Amino acid sequence: MSNKMWGGRFESAPDAIMEEINASIGFDYKLAMQDIAGSKAHVAMLAEQGVVSPADAAAIGAGLDEIRAEIEDGAFAFSRQLEDIHMNVESRLAEKIGAAAGRLHTARSRNDQVALDFRLWVRDAMDALDLQLRELQRALAEKAAACADWVMPGFTHMQSAQPVTFGHHLLAYVEMCARDRSRFSDARRRLNECPLGAAALAGTSFPIDRHMTAKALGFDRPTANSLDSVSDRDFALEFLAAAAICATHLSRFSEEIVLWSTPQFGFIRLSDKFSTGSSIMPQKRNPDAAELARGKAGRVVGALTGLLTVMKGLPLTYSKDMQEDKEGVFDAAQTLSLCLAAVAGMVRDMTPDAARMKAAAGAGYATATDLADWLVKSLGLPFREAHHVTGRIVGLAAAAGKELEALTLEELRSVEPRVTPEVHGVLGVENSVKSRVSYGGTAPANVRAQAESWLARLADEARAGD
Repeated sequence: MSNKMWGGRFESAPDAIMEEINASIGFDYKLAMQDIAGSKAHVAMLAEQGVVSPADAAAIGAGLDEIRAEIEDGAFAFSRQLEDIHMNVESRLAEKIGAAAGRLHTARSRNDQVALDFRLWVRDAMDALDLQLRELQRALAEKAAACADWVMPGFTHMQSAQPVTFGHHLLAYVEMCARDRSRFSDARRRLNECPLGAAALAGTSFPIDRHMTAKALGFDRPTANSLDSVSDRDFALEFLAAAAICATHLSRFSEEIVLWSTPQFGFIRLSDKFSTGSSIMPQKRNPDAAELARGKAGRVVGALTGLLTVMKGLPLTYSKDMQEDKEGVFDAAQTLSLCLAAVAGMVRDMTPDAARMKAAAGAGYATATDLADWLVKSLGLPFREAHHVTGRIVGLAAAAGKELEALTLEELRSVEPRVTPEVHGVLGVENSVKSRVSYGGTAPANVRAQAESWLARLADEARAGD
């Protein structure tokens, strides 16, 4: 008895193990809506070109609409024996409308069909993630505007370096999110070519109109090479690369939330909504949402590595290895979406401790660079000499157990006799951040302007999208 999917070339059914390793319906059912959309565009084009009759096209379109409703209602029975989403839909269509269903697959192959479905799915995922990134930017910018002049330590090597503002620190992640969105946007632009009509690998002899299907499905144009059309997974790799970088940004911020919420830092407090307790230590408040967002970045990075490994040795065109292209992408998109929601929630939920941050900002001689700059500007010292003088003053303060601003004029002059009383105007942390007025600097006026600018841009985007 011939195989009902592959026709007369095969006389028996596959082995159970073959069926197990070959079936993809366990995950590619996620492509159902994209598969139906592609089929509707394809059959409409076939009818327009006179390849199928208007009556058959109408029956196929109506049947596909009914199948879509069944899937949305959870009433559709997916079959492993039918391998994938394409054959599941086509088989159900045959049950509904009879022999006319067989005309749907004219002038296409499962190769260009899955390439189309997957592109459509990734495009939808990019659009959804872009909206989530925009909401995270909004949450960060709102918090930054509220905390534009809240002083905190800035770090290099995890050591106190120079005072910055909490708002400035948050806006750094707004910029990272902007680049993440730009990467998704760039990848989306390159993705937005339609492979439908490439058929198995060589195109088709039927008089199809690929520009019509491309337009109907929201693509900019059809793909230009049939071999590349069915074998390309660059769009999935680019999606995963952008997702991996984005997840890394979220992981870095989550690490800071973990640090800031410790009793040792005490810069922020998360509410019970984003904290958990310990089964044995009643005093614990664990920032598990941040830790999980940090940990889940590994899954997204792993998905990119996995697909690169799948694709690296494949000759043109399609190979069954490429069935392994989807699960990692599906998981990465879902994981990143969850992490974006969690991080945005934590940003809105966190309560910063301004006094604790300001106290930490003044520790560790964080205004030493301000002193060196003052020596250059006020006394005309070359910076390298000013750096050396400042180092000696820091050593003096450390020996005396004092912060720089607590040193007397006489103590300062014991190192550099030309120091004037005006020096104390630059040694406090608030004076330090106010002085950083260069574009992109941490001065509160800069931070407030940047936060307001971002909020206006994001509001404009939201209005344009409505």
